[in-house]
Amino acid sequence: MFAEAPLCVCVCVCVCVCVCVGLFTLLLMLLEWTRPGLPSPLRPICDLRVLKHFIEEARDAQAAMLTCKEGCGLPEPVTVPQTKVDFSIWERKNALEQAQEVQSGLWLLNQAIGSLRASVTNTALQSHIDNSLINIFRIGKVLRSLDIQECNPPAGGVSGGEETWRVSSASELLQVHVNFLRGKLQLLLSNAPICH
Repeated sequence: MFAEAPLCVCVCVCVCVCVCVGLFTLLLMLLEWTRPGLPSPLRPICDLRVLKHFIEEARDAQAAMLTCKEGCGLPEPVTVPQTKVDFSIWERKNALEQAQEVQSGLWLLNQAIGSLRASVTNTALQSHIDNSLINIFRIGKVLRSLDIQECNPPAGGVSGGEETWRVSSASELLQVHVNFLRGKLQLLLSNAPICH
């Protein structure tokens, strides 16, 4: 009986060591996946239904603006991107030029909608405007997932010119937002090389 005891202890120790080594290995694997220094790469978001969701929410903000009676105006005119697309010019641009135009437009929209947010006192409309700002941030993530280079505007902002214009009402601003998403952004996303 005493001869079997050391064997039983040996087996128990071996099982415990194997379990501990297995748990330790599992722990190391989990820590490797969650290590803060190495973010996991974004998977490409090629489904245009994501963009349609952003467009619908921009339309909701526009509809809320149309029903707003007070506390929903712009304090001063803001610069917005041009939404008209000349397809012959657009198609002659390379992917980087198209991305720069879209990203500059998103930057302008973010600035303009942020200005609107600061002046709006209507709480129902504030929620829609906040959502629009969040969606512009999310669109940036979608662009990064498609390997579309992020283009930072110059220190002084985007200069005026044929690619921009000024609007003086909140309803015009939100119409530009919808049109920009439906136009230039949709063209850029639908032709993203990584999705083909």
